Amino acid sequence: MTPSSDQLQADWRRLSDAFALYLRMEKGLSDNSVSAYLNDLRHLTDYALELQKQPQQLTVGDMQDLIADMNDTGIAVATQCRLISGWRMFYQMLVLEDEMSENPAKLLVMPMRPQHLPDVLTDDDVAAIQATFDRSLPDQDRNYVIVEVLYGCGLRVSELVNMRLSNIYDEEEFLLITGKGDKQRWVPINSRALALLLDYIRLTRSQIAPKPGEERYVFLNRRGCHLSRNFVFMFLKKAASDAGIEKHVSPHSLRHTFATELVRNGADLRAVQEMLGHASLSTTEIYTHLDTHFLRETIACYHPHYCKM
Repeated sequence: MTPSSDQLQADWRRLSDAFALYLRMEKGLSDNSVSAYLNDLRHLTDYALELQKQPQQLTVGDMQDLIADMNDTGIAVATQCRLISGWRMFYQMLVLEDEMSENPAKLLVMPMRPQHLPDVLTDDDVAAIQATFDRSLPDQDRNYVIVEVLYGCGLRVSELVNMRLSNIYDEEEFLLITGKGDKQRWVPINSRALALLLDYIRLTRSQIAPKPGEERYVFLNRRGCHLSRNFVFMFLKKAASDAGIEKHVSPHSLRHTFATELVRNGADLRAVQEMLGHASLSTTEIYTHLDTHFLRETIACYHPHYCKM
């Protein structure tokens, strides 16, 4: 029998409290370190609740899927390694407390630093993805708008699914986005994306009865709950496949394309940094990847010897 949502949350809360005590009393960690470990555990907790699984029911495969999702969203490899380390310690505590017989997290492999940047999409790629949606259907109209907002604003998928109605400043044509570390930033939204977003809210979302506590979220499923990150990954992957696009497509592909196009067309790197919500400019620099065709065109236009040919 599948436990209720309340029971699942209670189970995770109980073992999270036990983990905090374990870290303080047996590991002798400071309050700041304990808070950091609990924050890392919260990623696993939220994911498990989406899967409707108790801590003891999570498998190494579940955790690998979560790490893969995090890698697609652009979370740093160092952060992924830290998360895995914390999960291993959490499950080691469960073994010591006889809650489990084995530690599934010890089988997780620490991720290697990625060697390739995400695929850059073209306008035609994005249009082809959007063309797969039948906008007469409410769910697919919502998905069409999601692709437009991700591509037009460069949001992280977690920022999109957690966006509130109050974050839309339509007269100013800005979104107030809450990013990593609960840091807020202003992101411009182009008139096309804004019009589609407002139409979705007025015509499609208005037909859904939000569940208690879900009223403020912009994007809802047919049950009235806000979307999960995994859902956006899945529908975007299917749409790309239906469109015949062979590139690896994820929400982060749209974010990467947004930034790459800005840099290619001369946008100031610090402005791009601000719109993406990067704490460090060095992180933004990965979006300056330019294909050889673009480089050759640039040299041909501006180098005097090329101009003389």
